[in-house]
Amino acid sequence: MLYLRPAAKPDPRFRLPLVQRRTLSNGLGLVIVEHHELPVLTLNMVLGTGAAADPPERAGLASITAALLDEGTRGRSALDISNELAAIGARLGTGADWDLSGVSLLSVARHLESALSIFTDVLAHPSFPERELELQRNTRLTAIMQRRDNPQDIAGVVFASLLYGREHPYGHAIIGDEQSVRAVALDDIKGFYRTYYRPNNATLIVVGDVSPEALVPQLEHAFAGWERSDVPQTTVKAPGESSSDGGASLYLVDKPSAAQSVIVIGQVGPSRSTPDYFPLLVMNTMLGGQFTSRLNLNLREDKGYTYGARTFFDYRRGVGPFAATTSVQTAVTKEAIEEIRKELRGIRGEIPVTESELEFSKQAIIRGFPRSFETPEHIANRLADVVVYGLPDDYFNHYIESVRRVTREEVMEVARRYLDPSRMVILVVGDRAVVEPDLRALDGVGGALTVLDAEGTRVEG
Repeated sequence: MLYLRPAAKPDPRFRLPLVQRRTLSNGLGLVIVEHHELPVLTLNMVLGTGAAADPPERAGLASITAALLDEGTRGRSALDISNELAAIGARLGTGADWDLSGVSLLSVARHLESALSIFTDVLAHPSFPERELELQRNTRLTAIMQRRDNPQDIAGVVFASLLYGREHPYGHAIIGDEQSVRAVALDDIKGFYRTYYRPNNATLIVVGDVSPEALVPQLEHAFAGWERSDVPQTTVKAPGESSSDGGASLYLVDKPSAAQSVIVIGQVGPSRSTPDYFPLLVMNTMLGGQFTSRLNLNLREDKGYTYGARTFFDYRRGVGPFAATTSVQTAVTKEAIEEIRKELRGIRGEIPVTESELEFSKQAIIRGFPRSFETPEHIANRLADVVVYGLPDDYFNHYIESVRRVTREEVMEVARRYLDPSRMVILVVGDRAVVEPDLRALDGVGGALTVLDAEGTRVEG
């Protein structure tokens, strides 16, 4: 029997509900989206400062501060907060990323008054109990010790320090390192909070079953005691060159007897504000951003070196990293690096992009796009990008159209502009005794190999 492939349907049509903006008297910005399909509300408080503001000797400070917000207030213990949230079926979360700190709340709409009481208390009146700081410190120190045994985690920490340097805001892990976590004191946390947790440095995103007319007076009352203040700007400068000789830099972290090598190859990429965002999005999807990408089909399907390989741009307010990464059998470490570099050169034009390849990658983005707006939480999370990176309120209404307009020439042009495999950092975490001779024979590195420990410090000998 002959089966015919069904005809493709037209691209999905997407339009976000109206984004409505207000500002409270204390300077807190509001972004409100009415979503009446379910009787729920999502509140997402986005502070405009994150881990990029950590002092180098206090790496992890933004993350620790956020983690302690819901561990006690002037009038509620951590247990009180947990019990009150459970009683109304609400969920509260805190956290910090490179460019933001945040508190989120999911609640049934009819319990908004009770939920707001907890939410505002956590934001405006945290007590930062010393015992909770010590618990947080011990938890993080344990995680840092554990990551020294995980090749993937080692690669992430070391790669960042190689690209940016330890003193750069992006040169450390968001949770910090052993020295910085031990050094963070209660005064540091209170100082970070007093400096950056201000309503005029924040935007509250509200998505759900509510109207601005009903919501704004409630929020004005709830946040009346949260006072504005001058907030210093966080500036992230571009790092210096990671390679002193202008060629690729090769680094190895020894994991004796490792059955696999973790490979990361990359360089500093663009910031989120780049006008090339959509050509880069399509290019990366094609190169290593989906299962059927060039890199994964090469290393997994054709060569059988790995279970998976991918590439990504980590977009930030400052210039974020680009990386191609995979884990391969130890015996084929050198060959895998050569194939990755071949694909990086190929996307620049050595292996021209075809129209069918371009269309397939566009469709992967376009048809998956509406899924990221299915719930009020999804919408609030996507709108955080609008807030943090200053995107237009109707940005997502034109997203599919922007992807559709990308041409194959633009894909290869941005690859040439932002990807230069001859100048990339090459990092391997694997068995030195097995892989070192082959690594020194790699083309383009001149036999130069630097051996590092699990924290990125050079190992002599």
